[in-house]
Amino acid sequence: MECTETDCEAEAAVELHVPWGETRPVCAAHARVLSRKDGVVAKPLSSADDTLPDGATD
Repeated sequence: MECTETDCEAEAAVELHVPWGETRPVCAAHARVLSRKDGVVAKPLSSADDTLPDGATD
């Protein structure tokens, strides 16, 4: 699954739950920035085991 951010072709690693918008899959880089907003929850995708540090998807 690909990151849903504009002009990003990276593999999605995280599902962002955004209270004022849609839940969407994004890459680790976009998740790091976007999840800093209040109320946003980043949930690692189980398919991202190779992308994220050990234990991140547990």
